Amino acid sequence: MTRFGYTLMTEQSGPRELVSYAVAAEAAGFDFLVSSDHYSPWLEEQGHAPHAWTTLGAVAHATSHIPMMTYVTCPTMRYHPAVVAQQAATLQILSEGRFTLGLGSGESLNEHVIGAGWPGLDERQDRLAEAIEIIRDLLSGGTVSRHGHWYRVDAAKIWDLPDHPVPIAVAVSGPRSITRFAPLADQMIATDPEPDLVRSWHQARPDQPASSRVTGQLPISWDTDRDKAIQRAHEQFRWSSGGWDVNSNLPTPAAFAAATQFVRPQDVAESIPCGPDLDAIVSAVRPYQEAGFTDIALVQVGDELQEQFLSETAAPLLAKLRASDSNS
Repeated sequence: MTRFGYTLMTEQSGPRELVSYAVAAEAAGFDFLVSSDHYSPWLEEQGHAPHAWTTLGAVAHATSHIPMMTYVTCPTMRYHPAVVAQQAATLQILSEGRFTLGLGSGESLNEHVIGAGWPGLDERQDRLAEAIEIIRDLLSGGTVSRHGHWYRVDAAKIWDLPDHPVPIAVAVSGPRSITRFAPLADQMIATDPEPDLVRSWHQARPDQPASSRVTGQLPISWDTDRDKAIQRAHEQFRWSSGGWDVNSNLPTPAAFAAATQFVRPQDVAESIPCGPDLDAIVSAVRPYQEAGFTDIALVQVGDELQEQFLSETAAPLLAKLRASDSNS
């Protein structure tokens, strides 16, 4: 059965609101939570970017059973991998075993802020592979000293290790990244519902169970008024139309605004389910299920209707999604 999740979108909500939405999502019956980890919103209209790890610590305390995942953290520039390992261990303890560490090679939007520039794709992937090795070593216990190509670790040790190991999920986008990261990670993350991607992932891991988690994400703009839903999706989510090659390299919300100035509301409505029709959301989810994704996280676009969505719409939507999944 497919698991359906709720996205804590740090770009569009403040930290206190995100914690309350997590509690409401657990009550509504979502199977898991994912949280973005941003230093800036994609667009100024979104207006937020609280610290994801601090927020997730509060979420772990405020909720009781719902699993959570970073979606995703970049452990290569803004965070040193040794710091990410410590954060992951602590959050796993606070959540009592409910945390999965989702990692990716990052975006300029969030990583350029430390003033170290933004490397090309090859270097980003090299950095990520080395970072994952360091994180695994530290989460295994013991003292780690390492003089790698990109990172130095000097007698580092995590003193508070969780009883439950921290699963590591990694974001991939094609055959090259699958070949590189499948041996290093426990789970796969991807943005597009491509069956070949999922198939290649499992083929690259012949000794691992075929049931290992594959997580995707789908934005929706639920509203009782479809025109308002489209307007909101265009205002706050038109950035997603650029594709990953563009989105990973633009450095500021102003750059995303300029890059998407000619994207029309109807263009966004073609890729994001907008309005009150829950069956349209079910249809939009289906390609992910058919591609072999085990976990699908929904993003309700915008902050203003989150409470109404969670209190009134989430439960019937989840019922429809699960009914469709059982009949597929």
